[in-house]
Amino acid sequence: MKRVVITGMGCITPLGHDIASFEENLFAGRTGIREMTDPPPGLHFARTAAVQDFSQAELLNAAQRQIADRTSAFAIASARQAVAQSGIVAAYPSESIAIVFGCSTGGRTTEDQESEKLFTRGGRIHPLTVPRVMASAGASLVSMENGITGPAFTVTTACASATHAIGLAFQMVRSGAVHAALTGAHEAPLSYVFLKGWDGLHVVSPTACRPFAADRDGMTLAEGAAVFAIESLDAAQARGAEVLAELVGFGMSSDAHHITQPTPAGPAAAMLRAIEDAHATPADIGYINAHGTGTDVNDRVEAEAIYRVFGERARTLPISSTKGLHGHAIGASGAMELLATVLAFRRNLLPTNAGLTENSPTDPALHLDHILLQNEPATPTLALSNSFAFGGLNAVLAMKRYDP
Repeated sequence: MKRVVITGMGCITPLGHDIASFEENLFAGRTGIREMTDPPPGLHFARTAAVQDFSQAELLNAAQRQIADRTSAFAIASARQAVAQSGIVAAYPSESIAIVFGCSTGGRTTEDQESEKLFTRGGRIHPLTVPRVMASAGASLVSMENGITGPAFTVTTACASATHAIGLAFQMVRSGAVHAALTGAHEAPLSYVFLKGWDGLHVVSPTACRPFAADRDGMTLAEGAAVFAIESLDAAQARGAEVLAELVGFGMSSDAHHITQPTPAGPAAAMLRAIEDAHATPADIGYINAHGTGTDVNDRVEAEAIYRVFGERARTLPISSTKGLHGHAIGASGAMELLATVLAFRRNLLPTNAGLTENSPTDPALHLDHILLQNEPATPTLALSNSFAFGGLNAVLAMKRYDP
């Protein structure tokens, strides 16, 4: 089994259009959650975490503009950054590079536009509607732009899509099935129908996402993408690539319980499997980037799962959910959260759990006493990044600081 490292990263997020701006805003505690400019009528919430000032016309060529929905454009732009930093496309035969992306919702922007034309104006549907709405279009377009002919596919497991995708890519590189991979996730779900659908579930915050807070009142929907270039440590060292972090474990499980109501057993099993896969023990974990959506049920279940894995140490383990800053981008959230964790290791600074204040303290019933109220200096060697989805689909990544 090969050791697997990250050598390139890219992002388009509510916190910025590149790694530098994402990092600056993450550690400055500047939230990307804002008032919607033109919300659908009748919503019980008015805030989302949308990507600001993103121009497909400036970033995509004519052929890409014809086919790319907003979600695919996020994937293309993020992948360009990861490719440029890592150099993997030039370093390896095209057939030995994989593309493994997560995307849960597909081309919602196209669906809205074409549905409005069809149902309100009797217009004709654009002939490229089907490829535009495919969840896998982002992987296809990135493969075309880079001439990558290895395995390319998209994972769709709701809010765990990103972490499942990155974990599968990690396993492919570790086993030697491919030499390198572009992996991560992209999502642009802030459409009329999607917003109304989530409103109907009564889990979206009318104020703003405050994970693990005593007065939390729901999640905040978001969009964006993050992409990583990964390869074996030996190959990265041989070609002189900069190593940003090391992926060391991946765990998956299914609750087999309920389509929307989670149970602690599944998330706990996924965390334990990731730790075991990393050849570690719970005592080795120094930080958890939690799924932490800010809903009452999710935060309670995740807290119980963490307690099952770590016991009394759960009270002192540093934990934060960064969704209070970048929102919940459904299938892309796990990629943004892994990005935040990598940056935390590189800066020796753990990111705050935004939304917690003296007036909005941590929920004492959760028994997690070290939810980060502010950025905290720390030098952990091993961390978990949790993603738990509707349908009871759980995925956890374990990563560590790379020390030459």
